[in-house]
Amino acid sequence: MIKISAFVGERIKSLRKSKGLTQANLGEQVDLPQPYIGGIEKGERNISLETLQKLIEALDVTPAELFRHFENELPNKEMFEILDRINEVLSQRNIEEIRIVENFIYDLLKTIDKLKISS
Repeated sequence: MIKISAFVGERIKSLRKSKGLTQANLGEQVDLPQPYIGGIEKGERNISLETLQKLIEALDVTPAELFRHFENELPNKEMFEILDRINEVLSQRNIEEIRIVENFIYDLLKTIDKLKISS
């Protein structure tokens, strides 16, 4: 089973990178030094709920977004980073554009699945 501090650290790192922030930038926003942020991201720091709340607010995510992949005991770092980047891009669009992208994704995946079956 994955250690929660390691999972939270990985998620914070992934979200931070998807927002284009450095550890120093994030540290400034939550009033923590860069090495401390690095320790959190490595799962070496046992942070308080207050610090967690500050990080969630600074990253502009909900607690659900932070913990959304926790049910996967072996998180795929690259997948998280890609999904976070996609989420960041989509969050800047209006609902109609997001629905168009959603429909496109479903159509694209259906095509991919059909190609897999016919191969």
